[in-house]
Amino acid sequence: MRILWVKAGKLLPVDTGGKIRSYNLLRQLATRHELVLLSYYGDQRDDTYERDIRTHLPGAETIHTGVPGASAWHYARHIASAAPYAVTKFTAPSVREWVTRALHERRFDVAVCDFLSASLNFPPVSPTPTVLFQHNVESILWQRQARHEPNPFKRAAFTIEAAKMARYERAALRRFGHVIAVSDRDADSMAAMVERGKISVVPTGVDVAQYFKAAGVEAERPVVLFLGSMDWEANVDAVDYFCASIWPAVRAAVPDARFTIVGRNPHPRVRALASESVEITGTVPSVVDYLEQTAVFVVPLRVGGGTRLKIFEAMAAGRAVVSTSIGAEGLDVVHDRDVLLADTAPEFANAVIRLLKDRERRRQLETAAIQTATRHDWPAIAAEFARVLGRAAVEQPAAAKTTQIVQARA
Repeated sequence: MRILWVKAGKLLPVDTGGKIRSYNLLRQLATRHELVLLSYYGDQRDDTYERDIRTHLPGAETIHTGVPGASAWHYARHIASAAPYAVTKFTAPSVREWVTRALHERRFDVAVCDFLSASLNFPPVSPTPTVLFQHNVESILWQRQARHEPNPFKRAAFTIEAAKMARYERAALRRFGHVIAVSDRDADSMAAMVERGKISVVPTGVDVAQYFKAAGVEAERPVVLFLGSMDWEANVDAVDYFCASIWPAVRAAVPDARFTIVGRNPHPRVRALASESVEITGTVPSVVDYLEQTAVFVVPLRVGGGTRLKIFEAMAAGRAVVSTSIGAEGLDVVHDRDVLLADTAPEFANAVIRLLKDRERRRQLETAAIQTATRHDWPAIAAEFARVLGRAAVEQPAAAKTTQIVQARA
């Protein structure tokens, strides 16, 4: 099968949940299919990236759009657009021209639009079957961010984006021939926007071999860990909430407990949380080393969508996990079997305290976590993804011929 995969922004370094999912699927698909990644990016030209991505994925194509990065000025230029800024900032004439030509020349059996961000670069009508890979239900994500954002100016911007995204996402789902969701919950939400028969679910995966190195290693101290990109609003809100509303109770019950926040580009709000009991690491050479030292892995997310790769990574490493329902939504996990779910600050604190104090209960969760993660190794997940693409490749998407989408200037 000849597959075109279009992704906005650089795929390397593989340091966010979306990149991890895309990178592993691409690597697995490339072993069995003719795959071309079109990776386009803005800001300054990066010859090193263009060389490196072709090393990781031979045959990859790159386009340097020259579009500036996100800024208040750039956002203001696009505020009148009907499409959300999260889409228009990743739209460029050079990319639209490349994609349109490739699809009309039928150089591929199927084309994948990775994330909604790249969608305006696809033509309204395509003779090549197209698939939209939805890592999140974007409209839900933006609504949650607007609801929990403390800054009134950002909250207003997020509210505008949420309204635009709700209109745009519905049109985009109808436009593409097929849609891949990462969870049944996301698919059910999308079914309110497009017929359910157009949606397939391919769950998230994990590199079991990479994280299993930490399994069986006993945490020597009561270390609690959060892992994620620390410049992402949902993660900033999560650790802010944890430190303000949950951590004081944990420390009162377990005075020598330590909270470690691991992840790239810590936001100033995150750096301000550093204290005698809270460590902010920034980017680290190996998250596995930190997982080995972890007694309890926490996911106190109140914002977000899709599925959380970080949970499966922690589970593959044999760590006990405490999460909110939002943090674990869409994952094949069950409360009190392989994770503990808690949606109020007191419940969350009590769950963490219990696991820090009860080694036997922690061991039970760790064993179940490894068993669950093993079922989601990337080769199995990629095989299911390929089966969905194969079905889409033999079904010309009639909806793509008739449905138009909101157009916006790049």
